[in-house]
Amino acid sequence: MKNALRELRAQRGLSQGALGKAVGVSRQTINAIETGRYQPSLPLAFGLARHFGIAIEELFHPEPGDLPA
Repeated sequence: MKNALRELRAQRGLSQGALGKAVGVSRQTINAIETGRYQPSLPLAFGLARHFGIAIEELFHPEPGDLPA
């Protein structure tokens, strides 16, 4: 699943560590989400979207095959 986390974070001048602290996870977790190595839990995904003041669909973009039929 693609996401716009890196772009949103950069636009706001946040480090991975600062964003992680704001939403209660580690810098490594933010890095793993940004690089697509980790899919966040639903509560974390909503927390990230809430932090940026956007809908979850604006942050995460499923690719074909990511969603069940």
